[in-house]
Amino acid sequence: MLIGVPKEAKSLEYRVGMTPAGVDALIRRGHTVWIERDAGTRCGFADADYAAAGARVTAAASDVYACDLVVKVKELQAVEYALLRRGQIVFAFQQLAPDPTLLQAVLDARIAAIAYETVEDAAGRLPLLAPMSRIAGRMAVQIGAWALQMGNGGSGVLLPGIPGVPPARVVVVGAGVAGRNAVQIAAGMGADVTVLDVDLERLEALDAIYQGRVKTCHSTPLAIAEHIEQADLVIGALLIRGRLSPKLITRPVLRRMRPGSVLLDIGIDQGGIAETSRMSSHAAPLYVEEGIVHYCVPNIPAACARTATLALTQATLPYVVELAAHGLAAVRADRGFAQGLQVVDGEVAHGGLAADCGRPLVTWS
Repeated sequence: MLIGVPKEAKSLEYRVGMTPAGVDALIRRGHTVWIERDAGTRCGFADADYAAAGARVTAAASDVYACDLVVKVKELQAVEYALLRRGQIVFAFQQLAPDPTLLQAVLDARIAAIAYETVEDAAGRLPLLAPMSRIAGRMAVQIGAWALQMGNGGSGVLLPGIPGVPPARVVVVGAGVAGRNAVQIAAGMGADVTVLDVDLERLEALDAIYQGRVKTCHSTPLAIAEHIEQADLVIGALLIRGRLSPKLITRPVLRRMRPGSVLLDIGIDQGGIAETSRMSSHAAPLYVEEGIVHYCVPNIPAACARTATLALTQATLPYVVELAAHGLAAVRADRGFAQGLQVVDGEVAHGGLAADCGRPLVTWS
């Protein structure tokens, strides 16, 4: 099969969809890989490394998008829409629900869009999303500590405090992969940490690990409001798999927070959990609304692109190998893999996307 790896078009996105080791694995199986020039340069993978692995390096994105399978990281950007062709498979983070224009472009192109964020393994976990969630959760705390600094509009609270001065109060909404990793770093830095979730088993597991050093709370609207009003840093780490995020944090609640407190919404690529959340970017990551500093960058792991690329591609490569060998038949043969199929041949194939966007759902098999 012809496999293409483009240079990411999203602003300040330095990850790449495949490493030279991944290229080598595909070449050894008899496939042809085209990679766009400088696709991996910023995260430490030179064009010469790809060429040595057997890839065909090209300066033209059109060469990459002439391939049967395109493997990338972030959702398609407007400059890439015209390069798509009918019947092509695009394997990436898709993020279609929050962006009607992107969804319509993908439907009009009649491609098969398979989303990293909804592929499941045999245990029902999200193996391709998980490594990025781990990175985003860990980075969220260090970013939040930076955003709290006065020069960024923050309240000037030092996350771990010092002797005689209490630490910052950190509230993590959601105890999934991202939330657990945020809790780990925040607790390790000495913050006063509270985590909310509706899943008591997750809360019990955290309580067993931290032995009272982290407070756990069953998530209800009243509990969320109570804890957020007292927080210096709120980390939104909620994921409803395959669906847009519910708006759990209202404007009135934010208004009761101390000015200069920080809201970092990890799930902004699924709409975010606050009424005030809107996408920002690595180029302009912060904005202030209702007196609260917001950080709503949808591709947080891109700031640590080398670590993120290595983590992502080691998870995606087995799926890429199957797609290269069998095309969409690989998706049909694996129930968990099939959960990743978002659209195919101009129709919506994922129930969550159909519900969020009010589109009819096609039964695909």
